[in-house]
Amino acid sequence: MLRSIVVGTLLLLALCGPAAAACPPLLDHRVTTLQGQTIDLCAYSDRPILVVNTASKCGYTPQFEKLEALHRQYGKRGLVVLGFPSNDFRQELSTNAEIAHFCKLTYLVDFPMVEQSSVSGPQAHPFFRRLSAAAGASPRWNFHKFLVAPGGRAVYSYASAVEPDAPEVMNRLLPMFK
Repeated sequence: MLRSIVVGTLLLLALCGPAAAACPPLLDHRVTTLQGQTIDLCAYSDRPILVVNTASKCGYTPQFEKLEALHRQYGKRGLVVLGFPSNDFRQELSTNAEIAHFCKLTYLVDFPMVEQSSVSGPQAHPFFRRLSAAAGASPRWNFHKFLVAPGGRAVYSYASAVEPDAPEVMNRLLPMFK
């Protein structure tokens, strides 16, 4: 009897204790990709994450090339590039299927892209509200970037005009690969 209680308690701790504490509140979100798959952001808690609000018809849309290049070059080292299409600034296509097709066909995007959502204001996705609060800045236009340090320890914000591979981004990102 006592052995069953001990085993049950240990099992409960293994399932709920450390695993629940391992996910920082910033990343405690589930998002759906353009293809309808669910991503638990807690799965990325030990990795740097570059989050970008995107739009298919924006002057900054060519940044997809550099985002994909970062994904290909540093993904094996742990970097997660995560695109959030948004029509907050009236420059996104109408449907998730159109966005997925455009990104794949035009820029060969292979990094995860989540379904279209709001990234600013009171309707913003809860993850973007937390990112904005943590960084002290919110997207004012398409291709705003947030770099999240492993464990959600820090969040850095970069304006739309800052290229994904700009020195100010890379100087923060590269030390995260220790």
